[in-house]
Amino acid sequence: MMSPSTQGVVILLAIVSLAICAQNSEARVKHENEVKSMVYLSPKITLHPGLVSNKTYYDIEFPKGHIAVKSFNAEVVDEAGDPVSLQEIYVHHWVAVRYYQRKGVENDRIIAGNAGLCDHGRSQFFGMGSETRKTSTYVPDPYGIEVGNPVKVPVGYEEKWMFDIHAIDTRGAVDAIGCNECRCNLFNVTEDKDGMPLKPNYVGGLYCCYDGTQCKVKNGLLSVERSVYFKYTVKWVDWSDSIVPVKVFILDVTDTWQNTGIHNCLFEYEVEKSATNNYTNTRRSRVRFPTAGDVIYGFAQQYFGGIGSALYGEDGRVICSSKPIYGKGKDIGDEAGYIVGMSTCYPKPGSVKIAKGESITLESYYSSKKKHTGVLGLFYILVAESS
Repeated sequence: MMSPSTQGVVILLAIVSLAICAQNSEARVKHENEVKSMVYLSPKITLHPGLVSNKTYYDIEFPKGHIAVKSFNAEVVDEAGDPVSLQEIYVHHWVAVRYYQRKGVENDRIIAGNAGLCDHGRSQFFGMGSETRKTSTYVPDPYGIEVGNPVKVPVGYEEKWMFDIHAIDTRGAVDAIGCNECRCNLFNVTEDKDGMPLKPNYVGGLYCCYDGTQCKVKNGLLSVERSVYFKYTVKWVDWSDSIVPVKVFILDVTDTWQNTGIHNCLFEYEVEKSATNNYTNTRRSRVRFPTAGDVIYGFAQQYFGGIGSALYGEDGRVICSSKPIYGKGKDIGDEAGYIVGMSTCYPKPGSVKIAKGESITLESYYSSKKKHTGVLGLFYILVAESS
């Protein structure tokens, strides 16, 4: 029979064990017909008012085996598992990237990114920002995003996944929207994360809100630390010959490609306040699509001030258009003034085609009633290549 002190230790260990299980997920795979699903949690993200967390997390939990991913949904939750408002913790962006890790060698990694088009970066398979909760990610049948194919993994390596998660704690911020737009004056930053001086005309963007920077909060605010998690749900089916594979393409409106073969994506840009009564800022880029196929799904990604985006074919036809869904209230998922979702495209299979080498135009539209810093204009599309 155990002594009272021993019983107490056993109970404490049981509580700790349950907490670890809750945080590290893979508790049970759910089945719905042939579709499997699993809910995971990222490592703990610790924040206090004004603080920026922008960390890379390697070897995150992800379904194993040769599978077809059907959806990838996510949100930020607190330690109790309850959703967290964008008005408290702003999800600037998150991306999930596949890579190959050499067995037994920690720092030997090969990025196994998407199908393009940026030459450096934008290699994620999945990624969004504040719009995560209300943007559909489901890949319709019979299509799927193929991962875990052992034939494609280099000898001596294994396939893994990593997160880059950028979150800003705006509780008590002097200017929450300014913090979320990474305006340099609110962060009191003059150097980038590598210690290099910022360009004189750089007033806002990722170079001012890197990991560990602090946005200005109200005087006398009590700095209360809190921990949150990135909760993500993956749905998949086991791979079979009946599944049609789709490739992930990400187009960036800052791509400077000029028929040179080089896709130099700048990632962010500024929208100046309009000096006229035309309050729509339009930025566009053109690329030649590297393959032929059917567009199966698409959506755009924008930040504050975004009013929509569209992808056009060489003949001017609309391949896909996507508009932001702005919140209108106080409830989580409907935060007023925040982009809480993006509309998506699900063309009838075979109805929207892109030819190999076709000139594709991406346009990104922002309101220019006021200045916006550090904005982006991405367009994700899934393409089933023509046989």
